[in-house]
Amino acid sequence: MEQLIIHGGAGSLEGKLAEAQKMHDSLCHIWEESFVLLQKGSAEEVVRHAIRLLEDDPVFNAGTGSKLQFDGQVRMSSALMDGNNNRFSGVINVQNIRNPIEAAALLSREKHTILSGEQATAFCHKHGMPEYDPVTPERFEEYEKRCAGKHGTVGAVALDKEGCIFAGTSTGGIGCEIPGRVSDSPTVAGTYASTKAGVSCTGIGEQITQQAAAAKVVTRVDDGMTLHDAVARTMRESNKFNYLYGLISLDSAGQVEVGKKAALNELKNQVASLSIDIAEKVVKQKLSTDDKQKELVNGLVEEVSLN
Repeated sequence: MEQLIIHGGAGSLEGKLAEAQKMHDSLCHIWEESFVLLQKGSAEEVVRHAIRLLEDDPVFNAGTGSKLQFDGQVRMSSALMDGNNNRFSGVINVQNIRNPIEAAALLSREKHTILSGEQATAFCHKHGMPEYDPVTPERFEEYEKRCAGKHGTVGAVALDKEGCIFAGTSTGGIGCEIPGRVSDSPTVAGTYASTKAGVSCTGIGEQITQQAAAAKVVTRVDDGMTLHDAVARTMRESNKFNYLYGLISLDSAGQVEVGKKAALNELKNQVASLSIDIAEKVVKQKLSTDDKQKELVNGLVEEVSLN
């Protein structure tokens, strides 16, 4: 069963209806085009294709339209992971190329699979990737206002008909960051896959890295946990620290889970269970007055809060 999930980054677009609609329409178009390719292509081809399209759309913070760092330069990072062959590759803070995901793909065939900075850029140009300026007027205006913006990272995870899983992520960073900062995207904290599951993360990179989020979810699935439970548990752990990130994931059965959605569903289930529990106790005690019912309910809620 072929399956594909993509994302265009975490962040709020409140008050930016037109931009939100543009991102939504682009994501839908890219998913549809990429899923058609998945019917006859490999997971690797599809992940690279989808992320190339996302990098080429300036509404997203990856490739063309990447955010500028504190010194006014664009430095991009990207990673690709082959779950079946346990092969991770990526570039960190690469400059002056169009599609960082293709740089990650090139490195997947090399002995040294992760390069950074000037050496990563030189490697790309040596292997035929032309010079390219990814700066857009909109991103330069954000930089001049020292505005980091609210949306970032793009990613894709695919399962092909052969059962192979690939995950990929690409980012322009958080904007106005200190040059040299490393995001989660080109690490196994932000991009990871195995024969059983694949994950791409988005959000505040430092928090994703501290949680080792992508690798943690996949490892839990490898160890026998369902994808739903693995994602929900990982997001619950991050919520303890008020971390702000999300993730997309799928498993070898084609099941799809989205990080924040899984955590919210878990909370809804707990609230529903609590409501039923309270209702049962109210009925059993056959309370005669509204005041006594309120007193019992308040006591039960307080008990749950303490627990």
